[in-house]
Amino acid sequence: MNQIKTVALLGLLSGLLIAVSTLLFGSSYGSLIGLGLAAAMNLGSWFFSDKIALAAYGAQPISPESLPSIYRIVQRLTQRANLPMPGIYLIPSDSMNAFATGRDPSHAAVAVTEGIVRFLPEDELEGVIAHELSHIANRDTLTQAVAATVGGAIAYLGQMASYSMFFFGGSRDGDRGPNPIGLLVTIFVAPLAATVIQLGISRTREFAADAGAARLTGNPRALAKALQRLESSATQRPLEGSPAFAPLLIVNPLPRNLMRSLFSTHPATEDRIKRLLALESQVSGASSRFAR
Repeated sequence: MNQIKTVALLGLLSGLLIAVSTLLFGSSYGSLIGLGLAAAMNLGSWFFSDKIALAAYGAQPISPESLPSIYRIVQRLTQRANLPMPGIYLIPSDSMNAFATGRDPSHAAVAVTEGIVRFLPEDELEGVIAHELSHIANRDTLTQAVAATVGGAIAYLGQMASYSMFFFGGSRDGDRGPNPIGLLVTIFVAPLAATVIQLGISRTREFAADAGAARLTGNPRALAKALQRLESSATQRPLEGSPAFAPLLIVNPLPRNLMRSLFSTHPATEDRIKRLLALESQVSGASSRFAR
């Protein structure tokens, strides 16, 4: 059911991109431009989703020699989960966060920040990495990357529309170009709609990845403690990067405020912690099993 919902939401996101292009460029060519953009974004995300996301946060590869402790954790958990070894990357930031990306388990990467490596105890760091590996096992990484890329394109088109309206006005209509109402819709409504669709894609998948991490490590409380620390870090030291890629991260990278609460790409951290603690009795002693 979640897969059907996700495909439907991705279809809505691509349809929204086509509609925005039609409004922005006019009906004669806008639909074709939007269709081309949607196809290019989805195809590009399929092949380059890992590189796009890693570049967005300036992540650099980790070798077994540079950070042996992280490498050992990832290696141990991937063997336990029966997954291929992903690429491992370090994000140069004191903020505490992490994400996974890639089109499938054989072409995946896990990225962690310098802050999370420096400040989290090993058992909590293991819980975070298990969460990201669960995303890889569930093939969430491609879905999230496609949503982020298409959502980012819609936001970019909204910016183009605002510049067009500011510098050239919105007097054109019909097939000759966008009208003022179309421009206003493109500037304000389309990015908001794209955000809402992304929320529908990402929130349920975070709960599933938390549960997968709890089963993989057999220690849901460690991940619960890590989420508390990461939530605090996001408030004190936000992670800089494109907002379009926020759904990939284990916690929302922005400081908590009213707008973040309304449009958060993640479930409330408190709810995630409650669910993890409720799993303790179910996964106790089950660290050798990993149910996908």
